[in-house]
Amino acid sequence: MQLRKQVLRLTLAVVALTPSLSRAQPPSVDGTDFTIEATERDQLLDRIAKELQDAYVFPEVAEKMVADLKAKRSEYEKIASGPALASKLTTNLQAISKDKHLRVRASATPFSKPPKDGPSAAERDRAKEFGRRMNGAIVKIERLPGNIGYLDIRNLMQPEAVAEPMAAAMDFLARTDAMILDLRKNGGGSPKGVALVCSYFFAEEPVHLNSLYWRKGDRTEEFWTLKSVAGKRYLGKDLYVLTSSRTFSGAEECAYNLQTQKRAMIVGETTGGGAHPGGMVPLGDRFIAFIPTGRAINPITKTNWEGTGVKPDKSCTADQALDVAQQMAVKKLLDGAKDNESRRLIEMDLDRAKQETPAKAKP
Repeated sequence: MQLRKQVLRLTLAVVALTPSLSRAQPPSVDGTDFTIEATERDQLLDRIAKELQDAYVFPEVAEKMVADLKAKRSEYEKIASGPALASKLTTNLQAISKDKHLRVRASATPFSKPPKDGPSAAERDRAKEFGRRMNGAIVKIERLPGNIGYLDIRNLMQPEAVAEPMAAAMDFLARTDAMILDLRKNGGGSPKGVALVCSYFFAEEPVHLNSLYWRKGDRTEEFWTLKSVAGKRYLGKDLYVLTSSRTFSGAEECAYNLQTQKRAMIVGETTGGGAHPGGMVPLGDRFIAFIPTGRAINPITKTNWEGTGVKPDKSCTADQALDVAQQMAVKKLLDGAKDNESRRLIEMDLDRAKQETPAKAKP
């Protein structure tokens, strides 16, 4: 349990380093229930109302949520469990906002107070080490039969964490004839990490991928592909992106960017539907909330995937998505083979893989 607490708190520290586009965690961060007194509960309710009014991306929606908080005050006052109160607040606030990023979390152990001057050098070092140990959240690269590349990324981490493993992965996959990018278990990440990953699938000339509008300062931040990447770009070859209902936030942006730019075919399920970035806000010693303070604006559609998710070009269950994408990729390669010899080499590779695959035992 102690190790789990340390990992969860380190994850919170990493998220705090940047405006996040990742799926929020369960209401109880450390898995422990605790009793909340009236004073702490009042502080929590007052603080979240103020934070919503001051920062939530849509002011008019914030006012509706604040009004609902006041109307349900007596209901909240009857809840003695901290995690239960966090869960109830999350449910009610999401019911009004329809915003899956907006979430309240609780912890029996007080959260560390965020430093006024940003993360300390020690915290940055811990975040850097976390990214190294996670290998930039790249968990698998593989050459599949038919010379299809496969890349499984579980989070779009900050560029300093993902740059080196991404370059190594793309160098390995450079000689494949089509690629499958698996985002089925990816819950989000950094918009800069999204831009870095997407850059490998476009030429050097920068492409406008996405913009984020921030309520604070009434400003818009643009994200473009990079002129230079450390590994080999993957150009002139088909790309298939696997999605599931668990694909969320920054991972959705990655899929949406590639889909709207007509650079990839999306295969799998409609994604979770979260397009509002933001950050963690303390609501007292034992409560914290993710408050969305911005919204994504795609340069082509002029909108985003909030509430609707990214819809696949080829719909199937998440479990089927890899097989379906691989079959699509192989068929296109066979159909487009420049001569009989090229086609024969593909077929030989497929036949060899079948022979090497152990037969499934009959029930």
